[in-house]
Amino acid sequence: MTSPAWAEANFSDEERERSAAAAAETQEESVATSDIPQLSELDRPATTLSEWVAQSTAAPVPITGVQLNSTPQGLELQLETTGVPQPAAPSVVGNALIVNIDNATLELPDGDEFQASNPVEGVALIAVTSLPNNRVRVAITGSEAPPTVEVVEGQGLLFSIAPGAETAEGTETEAIQIVATDEQDDGYNPSNSSTATGTNTPLRDIPLSIQVIPQEVLEDRNVAEVGDALETAGSVVSVGGRGTSVFGPGFLIRGFPSDNGIFRDGIATFSLAPSSTIDLERVEVLRGPASVLFGQGEPGGIINLVSKRPLSEPFYSASFTAGSFDTYRGALDFSGPLNEASTVRYRLNLGYENYGSFRGFVDGERLVISPILTWDIEENTSLDLYGQYVRNQETVDEGIPAFGNGILDVPRDRFFGEDFGEFEQEQFSLGYRLNHQFNDALSVRHTLQYLQYEPERYYPSFDSFDEATGELSRLEYFAGGSYRRFFTNAEAIAEFNTGSIEHQVLAGVEYRHDAEAPEFQFSNLYTPINVFDPVYTRDPYDIKPEFFRDDNIDTISVYLQDQVELLPNLNLLAGVRYDSADQFRTTQNLDEPRSEFEQTDSEFSPRFGIVYQPVESISLYASYTRSFNPSFGASRNADASTFEPETGRQFEVGMKADLPDQLSLTLAAFDIRRQNVSNPDPDDPDFSLQTGEVASRGIELGLGGEISSGWDITAAYTYLDAYVSQDTRPTVGNNLANVPDHQFSLWTTYEIQQGDLEGLGFGLGFLYLSDRFGDLDNTFTIPSFFRTDAAVFYRRNNWRAQLNIENLFDIEYFTSANFDSRLGVNPGAPLTVLGTITVEF
Repeated sequence: MTSPAWAEANFSDEERERSAAAAAETQEESVATSDIPQLSELDRPATTLSEWVAQSTAAPVPITGVQLNSTPQGLELQLETTGVPQPAAPSVVGNALIVNIDNATLELPDGDEFQASNPVEGVALIAVTSLPNNRVRVAITGSEAPPTVEVVEGQGLLFSIAPGAETAEGTETEAIQIVATDEQDDGYNPSNSSTATGTNTPLRDIPLSIQVIPQEVLEDRNVAEVGDALETAGSVVSVGGRGTSVFGPGFLIRGFPSDNGIFRDGIATFSLAPSSTIDLERVEVLRGPASVLFGQGEPGGIINLVSKRPLSEPFYSASFTAGSFDTYRGALDFSGPLNEASTVRYRLNLGYENYGSFRGFVDGERLVISPILTWDIEENTSLDLYGQYVRNQETVDEGIPAFGNGILDVPRDRFFGEDFGEFEQEQFSLGYRLNHQFNDALSVRHTLQYLQYEPERYYPSFDSFDEATGELSRLEYFAGGSYRRFFTNAEAIAEFNTGSIEHQVLAGVEYRHDAEAPEFQFSNLYTPINVFDPVYTRDPYDIKPEFFRDDNIDTISVYLQDQVELLPNLNLLAGVRYDSADQFRTTQNLDEPRSEFEQTDSEFSPRFGIVYQPVESISLYASYTRSFNPSFGASRNADASTFEPETGRQFEVGMKADLPDQLSLTLAAFDIRRQNVSNPDPDDPDFSLQTGEVASRGIELGLGGEISSGWDITAAYTYLDAYVSQDTRPTVGNNLANVPDHQFSLWTTYEIQQGDLEGLGFGLGFLYLSDRFGDLDNTFTIPSFFRTDAAVFYRRNNWRAQLNIENLFDIEYFTSANFDSRLGVNPGAPLTVLGTITVEF
C-alpha cells in the first residue's frame, strides 16, 4: 500500500518507518481481520506517573548487539544483552509482528537502531528501535502475510522467524550476516523528499537540485529562525533588514529573490516576520524554476518548510535557552495518541522568545502556538487538522547607512532609528489535509487553508544622507493593513505500467484567492539624526495614512506530471502547468478618487528531466524548467497597456553520488534567464519598458552525511555569476545586488560513541561570502567575511545540554544590504553565546 504523498511529505522519521512497514503489504491475499489483533491490544507505553515509576524501579537492561542469521526455516534474530529483558507477547498489525521489550535500552556500538530490508524472501523489513521510557521494539514485517516468530529467552533474546504461509514453501535462503547500523533516521544525509515532485521520491531519482536541512542540523546548530537555518544551504543568501521589507525577511536563491517562494507543507505562506523553526521537522530548498507544482514565482527556486508530525508513541520535550544580549527562549513539544488504537494523534508545539541585540535600543519577542491533529478515519483514509498562531514584536532596524562608494565607518552597535520604531504582526492559519487511497494504484488528496496576517511598521525611515554634515534625513513612515490568503487544491496520484514502463502520474487542480488592503504613510520628514553624534528625539509622530490599496487576485491552475521508469537505471520526469491569474487592484491617495486596475495573465510552464544511473550509487541528470510570475496589476506602459508576465527558464545538469558510510555528494551546473523584466523608459522616466533580462549561471557542490560513526558533516560551495544581461539603462553587465561570486558553508559535529565520555560532542562551522555589490548600480561593495561557529553538547538518556558560539573570533562583517536600494546595510552580530537544556520525558 503506497502511503499518501502529502503525508509522506510531512512525515517525521518515526512515521516514515511505519509507512515503510505498511508498504510491504499486498492486497492479493489479505489475512482475515478477525485474526489480527488491533492496535488497542498492543502493550501501551507508560502514560501515568505510577506506570512510569514502576517501569523505572529496576535498571534497564542494555541490548549491546544484534545478529541476523539464516536457518532452514527462515531467520534467527539474536539480541545480545547483559541481563534478562522482559518481552511482551507478540502482536500483529497488518503484516507486521511486533514485540515490545520493557525496561531495556538499545546501546549498539554503531548506532541506536538496527534495520534489515528484504533479508529473506517473504520478510520485507526487520527493525529493532528504541522507544521512550526505556523500551525497545522489534518489528518484523512480512511481504504478504505476518511471519511466524518464536521468542526464546536465555542469554539475551532469540527470535526464530519463519516467513508467512503464502511464501514459506519453496523458499531458498542464503546465509545472511548483517551488522547493526544507525538507520533510525537519515541524520545529516536525508535520502527522500517530496518538495520537487509532490511524491515521496529518492533524491537521487530527481533531475533537479534540492537540499534538505534535517532536524538534526537545526538542533545541533541551535537555530531559532529559518534565515539562520538556511546558512548551510548552497546558493541561498539572507537579505533585508528586520521588519522593513515589503516581502518580509528575504532570501536570494541562485541570485533571485524568493518573492512568493516560501511554502509550508507545499502551500504558499506569507509573513513580514522571521519564521520560527520551533515546529519544523526540516527545511527543503528546491533550486531553479518551480512553477509546475508551485505556481507563480521567481526562477531561483522555492523554500519549503516541513512541519513536525504527530507521533504514535507519547513524546514530551521541554527546552530552555539563554544567551548573549538578554536572549531567552523556551519551547514545549508534546505528541502522542489520543486513543488506544492510535488512530487519533496530536502534536502541539509552543514557543516563546524574548531577545535583545548588539544593536542599541533593539529588542523583540515572539510567541508561537502550533497544533496539529491526525485522524485515521479508516485504514485508507486520514485527515489532518492544523493551525498556527504567531505574534511578533520587534524594533525596526535599518542597519548602517551606505553612501557614495562605501559603508559608513561607525561602531556596529550604533542605531539610527528611534526606540519607539516598531514592527508588530499577528498571524494565524487554519487548514486541513484529507487523503484517501482507493487501492495500491490510485490515491487522492485534498487540501484547504486560510491564512491571515496583520502587520504594522511604524518607524522613522532612512531618506537621504549628507556626507558633508553627517546628517541622515528620515521620513515618518507607517504601513499597516490586513492580508488574507485562501488556498485549496485536489490531486490524484496513479501508478500503472504501459508494458515494461512504470508510471507515477500526479494530476491536480488549484485555486488561490489573495486579498490585500494595505495603507501607507511616507510623505512627512522626521527630525534628522547626525550619524557621528546621534541625538534621539524619542518623540512618536501621529499615524495618518495617506495612500491606500485594495487588491484581489484569483488564480486557477491545473497541472500534470509523470514520473517514468523506462529502465531500472533510467528515469524521466515530465510535467506542465497552466495558470490563469486575474487581478483587480485599486489605489487611492487621501482625498482623491480611487483608481481601478484589472489584468488577466495566463501561461504554460513545462518541466522535463532525465536521470541515468550508470551504477547504482551514481545518478547523472539533466533538466529544463520554466517559471511564471505576473506583473503588478497597477503598473502600466505609457500607452496604458498592461505588462506581460515575467518568465524564467533554466537548463541544468548534475550528478548525485552515494559515497560509503552514508555520505552523499552533489554537483550541479545551471544557466537561468529571467525575461520581461521592467526597466525605466530612457525617453520618459515616469514609465517603464519590458526590455530587461537578468541572468544567473553557476556551479554548486554539496556534501552531507556521516563520515564515520558519530562524525557528521554538511557542506556546500557555490560559484555564481548573476548579472544584468539586457537593460535600457547603463547597468548591462552589472552584478545583481547582494549576490556573492563565491559562497561556502560547513557544519560538522563529532559525538563520542562509547566509554565514560559517551554522549559528549563537539561542533564546528564556517560561513564564507565573497565581496558583493550592495545595489544594482554597483556603487558600493559589501566586504567579504569568513565566520567561525562552534558548539559543545552532551546527551545522556533523556536530556541534552549544549553550548553554541556564533562568530567565535568576533569578526566585524556585514550580512547584506536592504531591499529596493535602501541606504541601510546590516551588520553581523559579534561573538554570541547560547546555552540550551532539553529534557524528553
